[in-house]
Amino acid sequence: MVARVPADHVAIKRIYLPADPGDGVRVLVDRLWPRGVSKARAALDAWKRDVAPSDGLRRWYGHEPARWPEFCERYRAELRDRPEAVESLRALARHAPVTLLFGARDEVRNEAVVLREVLLGR
Repeated sequence: MVARVPADHVAIKRIYLPADPGDGVRVLVDRLWPRGVSKARAALDAWKRDVAPSDGLRRWYGHEPARWPEFCERYRAELRDRPEAVESLRALARHAPVTLLFGARDEVRNEAVVLREVLLGR
């Protein structure tokens, strides 16, 4: 049986917010580097572009709320095609708190929300 990821081990946060010691391992999950954020300010432990939505999906979604349900389905399908990338993040989260960082303004509808659910097995 595979060990589950504790829900309190996976947080999400906008990269524009200050880093905090409680963030644990800080992982950027955007394909593109966020505008106006220096590498020092980002305080990243990792940048996992391989778990970010594809360029095509990202452009199609365009953060249009009406496309959110379909974006979730398409992004989950992309993640199923990248099991090694997802499992590496899941393994990390089993042993330490991880904060998935994203650049989107919408804190409710973004790739980190979907990725967190996938990591938690939901």
